[in-house]
Amino acid sequence: MNTTFSLGAWRYGAMVVLLVLAGCSGASRSDSANPVMKSLDAMEAAGRTEKATQSASTITPPASAAASDADVPKEGTFKVKFESSAGEFTILVHRDWAPIGAQRFYELVTSGFYNDCRFFRVVPNFMVQFGIAADPVIQSSWRINLKDDPVTQTNRRGYITFATAGPNSRTTQVFINFKDNSFLDDQGFAPFGEVIDGMQNVDAIYSAYGESPDQGAIQNSGNEYLKASFPNLDYVTKASIVE
Repeated sequence: MNTTFSLGAWRYGAMVVLLVLAGCSGASRSDSANPVMKSLDAMEAAGRTEKATQSASTITPPASAAASDADVPKEGTFKVKFESSAGEFTILVHRDWAPIGAQRFYELVTSGFYNDCRFFRVVPNFMVQFGIAADPVIQSSWRINLKDDPVTQTNRRGYITFATAGPNSRTTQVFINFKDNSFLDDQGFAPFGEVIDGMQNVDAIYSAYGESPDQGAIQNSGNEYLKASFPNLDYVTKASIVE
């Protein structure tokens, strides 16, 4: 999934954040100065850019996209260690929580996809999002949508979930919840793992840019755009499977 939502405005804030995460278009644009509405417009523009890029790309499907649901492991766990500019953290992935998402995450990690990825969307008291490749060519090769997993866990603090742009639209972007965000559960956001070590480093990820980085520009130019325009973004140095 550009402002911190106060408890007093929780219902409104939750609904708007959900729209931003899902890339829906039902919100009003009447207040052009509203930063949340600007964020929603930017997300929709990024989605259109990604679809256009996908149409023009030669795509090699990841294994999980080519396999049937029966071929996706549905039991067991694995750990992923993230080394980052903000410090290390470890995620325990539960395949039985969301088997399809867990398998895609495994493939992304083992391919080195997340290495050098920027934490490009950081909303304090909500979540941190990452998962657009440093190299646009690499990103295009993974732009294959996944079938949704049933939501079996709630989006609580420290849980990791794939971002979506609607039903069956998961690709590579994930977010880690800074707090309990159970309002996301009914909208199809299925957690597949949890931070079991180093959550204090996740909390410390640089957040001053908020939602300013443009996702369409990241899709098109990768880290070249982010390094030039948002040089202080924290980033993954290496993600790896650990015993």
